[in-house]
Amino acid sequence: MNHEPSNHICILGGGFGGLYTALYLQRFRLFKSPKYKITLIDRKDHLVFTPLLYERVTEELQAWEIAPRYRNLIKNTTIDFCQGNIQAVDLEKRQVKLQLETLSELGQNLRILNYDYLVLAVGVEMRLEGVPLTYAYPFRTVTDAERLNQKLKQLEQSNLPQIRVAVIGAGPSGVELACKLSDRLQERGQVRLIERGQQLLKTFTPYSQKSAYRALTARRVQMEFETSVEAIEADQITLINPNGKTLMPVDLVLWTVGTRSIEWVRHLPCQQNPQGKILTHPTLQVVDYPEVLALGDMAEIQDYPGQLPKTAQVAYQQADCAAKNLYRAVRLKRLKPFRYLHLGEMLTLGKGEAVVSSFALKISGRLAGIIRQFVYLQRLPTLRHRWRVLQHWVGQWLVNLRRRLAQLFWKRRRKTVR
Repeated sequence: MNHEPSNHICILGGGFGGLYTALYLQRFRLFKSPKYKITLIDRKDHLVFTPLLYERVTEELQAWEIAPRYRNLIKNTTIDFCQGNIQAVDLEKRQVKLQLETLSELGQNLRILNYDYLVLAVGVEMRLEGVPLTYAYPFRTVTDAERLNQKLKQLEQSNLPQIRVAVIGAGPSGVELACKLSDRLQERGQVRLIERGQQLLKTFTPYSQKSAYRALTARRVQMEFETSVEAIEADQITLINPNGKTLMPVDLVLWTVGTRSIEWVRHLPCQQNPQGKILTHPTLQVVDYPEVLALGDMAEIQDYPGQLPKTAQVAYQQADCAAKNLYRAVRLKRLKPFRYLHLGEMLTLGKGEAVVSSFALKISGRLAGIIRQFVYLQRLPTLRHRWRVLQHWVGQWLVNLRRRLAQLFWKRRRKTVR
């Protein structure tokens, strides 16, 4: 980055990479100056704190806790938020073309933003090739979670003796969903976890894999490996395994595998890998476009030793690196390469339970569930939001404690009366 310092930093995508880059920029007094403008753009009006999205299935958490609105999160900052769908990015002219959710002051819903520095952090989209969306439920957004809850309530209110659920994919999302669904449906649920490969959580540690297997087994989740899905219909799916082709009746199908780059990203005139991920230097700068940084699942660092996991943990760390490098860039300093530090793994394994594997700490069950919840509490985007959520958690805990004490009191009193 060898041109003169300039003013407008445009951040596309309000997930962990984009939002946290914007918030981390606020640590530098320089970016609080009117000389600099930071614009955060997303098609939604709220963050989705995906690691805790699974708690919506069992209604352990409320939507506002895991999906705070951007305007509340950036209150008292110099960040501007713009809600709209990205139509295209012109890397040569340094422009972003947006379709706004609402009409602008000029009565138009199209807007072109000029930028001096650009951060690409829009992630990827679910790939459902050959699978009708009518029959397969994705699980990536709050809308997905609410749609799933509506379907589950419909099934719970039906006369079905068994609710048959198929979860496609035994990665972290599939395992977490299977455990939560089993806990919600209890004896009435018949949950199957279907995996094309030969094992659960193939990129995770053996301890996490064993803990997940035990949790799934304890919840009577049936696991089918070396099995792929050929077709999904309204009430059945067609499976192919080493023994041949079988039809499995289902009432609900959850799809957790397969992603691809967003269409406008695939059309960018920059270097990409065969999967459509944007290639960057170790400094997160896009190859041939040093004023553009790309983070998260949509990007791949050239010649990086090892493969980065597709987790929020990577996005947090890349956001920190991106903010520091933008600060260095505007001050004409040399940028530093991104270095990933793996802090461990955490998965929810049912209502109130989890597995935590971090350095020497390896623990599963309810204590792990508490640790996981409070670790993610610290990761929520702002101190204000963390405090609101913590107050709510403490309030809920006190209400539940009072209820349990009251039940215990009346139980002992009845025994005394007898």
